Amino acid sequence: MADPVPSSRHRATALGGGHGLYASLSALRTLPLELTAVVTVADDGGSSGRLRSEFGVLPPGDLRMALAALCGDDEWGETWARVLQHRFAGTGEMNGHVTGNLLIVSLWELLGDHVAALDWVGRLLGARGRVLPMALTPLDISAQVSGLYADDCERLTTVRGQVAVATSEGRIESISLLPPGPRSCPEAVTAVRDSDLVVLGPGSWFTSVLPHLMVPSLHEALTHTAGHLVVVLNLASQEGETEGFGAADHLAVLLDHAPDLPVGTVLVDRSESRDVADLEVLTRKCGARLVVADVARGDGTPRHDPDKLAVAYAEILAGLG
Repeated sequence: MADPVPSSRHRATALGGGHGLYASLSALRTLPLELTAVVTVADDGGSSGRLRSEFGVLPPGDLRMALAALCGDDEWGETWARVLQHRFAGTGEMNGHVTGNLLIVSLWELLGDHVAALDWVGRLLGARGRVLPMALTPLDISAQVSGLYADDCERLTTVRGQVAVATSEGRIESISLLPPGPRSCPEAVTAVRDSDLVVLGPGSWFTSVLPHLMVPSLHEALTHTAGHLVVVLNLASQEGETEGFGAADHLAVLLDHAPDLPVGTVLVDRSESRDVADLEVLTRKCGARLVVADVARGDGTPRHDPDKLAVAYAEILAGLG
C-alpha cells in the first residue's frame, strides 16, 4: 500500500526489535532506500504482553516502535509518531497501554491479516518503509542459563519468556524459540532474500537480534541472501542479558548460533577500541570487513545516533555500487 519506490534505489531490510531497531530504521529512512523492517515477536511484558495474553495476538510493541521510527520529519510524521508512542497514565485498566499497540491490534481484529493491518498503519503514518513481523504466531524465548547455583556454576537452568531471559542473573549460554520451528512471515523472507543490504542489530542481543536466526526459513534467507549483510554491534553490555560482554563477545555469540551466516561488514563504535584486536581476528575469521566508526550519541548514553549511523550506512552502500 506504500507509494512505489523507484527501482533504481537499493533495497534494504533491517532486523531486530526495540530501541536498537528504532535507531537503525531512523538512520536508514533518511537514505534513498526501499526499506523493510523485520521485527521480533516474542515480547511478553508490559502493554504488549497484556494484549498478547488477552487477545492471543502477536505482541505489537516492537512493531509499533518500528513504524514510529519510519515516520517522516514533517508535521504529519512527527505528530503521528507521538500519537503512536503515547502511553496512557492513570490508575485504571488503560494504565500503561500505548495508543499504537491498540491501533495495531484493532486492525488485526478487523482485517484478520497481520501484514495487511501493518501496511494500513504505515499508510496512515506516511511511513517511509514497510514493517513486518518475523513470524505469524506469538513466540516465547527459552534460554539455557548458567551461574544460577553457587555450588555448581556450570549447571544449566532453563529460563522461559522474554522478560525473564532479559533480566536473568546468570549467563545466557544459548536460546531457542517456543514453539520450535515457527512459521515465518513470507513477505519478510522475500524481503531478506531480495535485499541489496541486510542489517542485523543493534539491540538486545539474545531477545531482539538472535531470535531471527531461530526461525528456519528466515535463517535460510539470511544465509542465502543476495544482499550485503551488516552486523551492527551494541555499544555496551546489557545488565542481565549480556553483562560483561565486549564487542567481540557479541559477534562470537552470533556466530555460535549461526556459523553459516555470510557476514559482509561488522560495524562497531570507536568507543570499543579496547576490544578491536580480538574483534578484528573474529571478523577476518568469518570473512567479513570490520568498520570502526563514530556511531554513538554524544551524551554518554549507550545508544546509537541515527544521524551518525546514517553516515556509516551510506558509506557501506556506496561500496556496493
